[in-house]
Amino acid sequence: MNPKNKTHRKTALIVGVLYIIGTISGILSLSFSDAVRNAQYQLIQVSTDETQIIIAALCVLTMGLALTLVPVMMYPVLKKSNPVLAWGYVVFRSGLEAMGYILTTVSWLLLVPLSRAYIAANTTDVALLESLGAILFAGDELGSVLNIVFSLGATMFYMALFRAKLIPRWLSGWGLLALIFYFASGLLGMFNIIDPLSSAGVVMQLPLALQEMVLAVWLIVKGFDLDIHNA
Repeated sequence: MNPKNKTHRKTALIVGVLYIIGTISGILSLSFSDAVRNAQYQLIQVSTDETQIIIAALCVLTMGLALTLVPVMMYPVLKKSNPVLAWGYVVFRSGLEAMGYILTTVSWLLLVPLSRAYIAANTTDVALLESLGAILFAGDELGSVLNIVFSLGATMFYMALFRAKLIPRWLSGWGLLALIFYFASGLLGMFNIIDPLSSAGVVMQLPLALQEMVLAVWLIVKGFDLDIHNA
């Protein structure tokens, strides 16, 4: 194996692992924050589940770091076949989407001191603290926007993969088709037609989630089709 192919093989392995880390971290963030997100009195629940909320925030940050590193790792591979799509992928996933993950993490962490203040507050301060809490919990609605930003960036990614034939076209084509439903879940969420975390939202996002796990395993086991890429 020549040095260039060895580098690309290492890149494929790292990207596959990053996808798995990002997915597991995302699932854990939902699991740890479930009680708070579904509580009737959320600020009170935060005070009860402070540790879970902090862990959930750290999981979101871990997911964000893992997934926004993917475009950085992929850029040297994709730029040869389509530099415009490669650069667009970096901007959307490592730039705009990363900002969303950071804002989500910060909003969850701020809920902890806010909940403490809420528990200790007198009646005149309760309304203000509840309003602040509502704003921070509304940060969770950022998920709909993130779905759209993610979909646009991922579309560039799979288009570049499809054109370069770095992976089987059925796999990149699966990603492009699944992104239609993923994008729709974000769009419907913005108009409050569905909750992206509801059963309907999860079903719409499931095809892409499955595709990404298949892609991760493929990259770890098979890597890129460098014969076609270097042709």
